[in-house]
Amino acid sequence: MNNIKLLPSLLVFAEVAQQSSFTQAAQKLGMSKSAVSQQVKRLEAQIGQQLLSRHTRGMSLTAVGQKLLARCELLQDQVQLAFEEINSGLEKPSGVFAITIAHSCERQIVIPALNQLCIEFPDIEPKILVSDEVKDLIDEQLDVALSFGELKDSNYRALPIGTVGEIICASSAVASKLGDIKTIEDLPQRRWISAPWQQNTVSLYRNNLLSEEIKLNIDFKAYTNTLTTAVEMVLHEMGIALLPKFAVQPHLDSGQMVQILPTHQGRLWPFYMVHRFSAEKPIHVTRFYQLVKHFFDKSCS
Repeated sequence: MNNIKLLPSLLVFAEVAQQSSFTQAAQKLGMSKSAVSQQVKRLEAQIGQQLLSRHTRGMSLTAVGQKLLARCELLQDQVQLAFEEINSGLEKPSGVFAITIAHSCERQIVIPALNQLCIEFPDIEPKILVSDEVKDLIDEQLDVALSFGELKDSNYRALPIGTVGEIICASSAVASKLGDIKTIEDLPQRRWISAPWQQNTVSLYRNNLLSEEIKLNIDFKAYTNTLTTAVEMVLHEMGIALLPKFAVQPHLDSGQMVQILPTHQGRLWPFYMVHRFSAEKPIHVTRFYQLVKHFFDKSCS
């Protein structure tokens, strides 16, 4: 199979999947709907797999389609980046790329993003400072910082990545012992683990009333200064905790953790990338932002 000939079809398929619509994809690509449909059909025929499931409510991705879309999204960014690199006339990036990140985004977001970045720019030398404390880019000689929470006033540029929601969670064993917790009033009496940013209270919101804050006074029984440790403490049945959903999603999927009182959630925290470049960003910084956003979205889906 000559895979090079399939590149246009891969890009068209990615747009259809992202838009969940042949019509909207056609408009975005400046093509006719029939041409878009033919490209997708050609791709499915060439690989011998169904990528999209059409039904009365629209369409959805098959398991194979989901895997292929993850690759195609990176391909879309590569094409865009290639033209940006040509137009900018910049030299190939090289040297140290110094970043600081929170513990919670190491495994699922940053390392996959850096791995792909180094494949595309092999002369880049990543240097990672992992810390849940806010670091000054100039003082620490850093290029980029990935941070959660409200952005403090600074002279640096911030690019939004997404929003992180919190859920109450427990190990499956602890959840079975607790029984069915149905109301907010049941929560303060439980054994709680404090996340690094929590002190004497936690804020909860009903899923359909995010504007109405409910503050609970909690007598925490365990403390830690990193989110990673808090997750491990929950897994080791030391109590329940209010933690970012993306940080515990793999454990929810595996059944090791269970969401407690799913009718309520915690705060929504912004997640952003801060950089110190006042003029146009270097191309590898732009690409790193794209990759982080891609793997963040993937970890939350």
